[in-house]
Amino acid sequence: MHYKEYKVVHIVEGGLGTIFLGASGIPIKKMETMLNKEAAQGWNVVFQLVEQKRFLLFWQREAVIVTLGR
Repeated sequence: MHYKEYKVVHIVEGGLGTIFLGASGIPIKKMETMLNKEAAQGWNVVFQLVEQKRFLLFWQREAVIVTLGR
């Protein structure tokens, strides 16, 4: 399917939970709210990717990169 317009959204897990608990997880409720808001404006999820990257030298933090199209 071809889209005329794309939008990329970056959702990151919380930093405090990563430092104190080792991991805090992707904020599912925040992600769900954001996707529902974008869907109401006509956006569809085209592609998503989970990435892990280093956080403050000792920890790793996950993030979801969502590509939307309409």
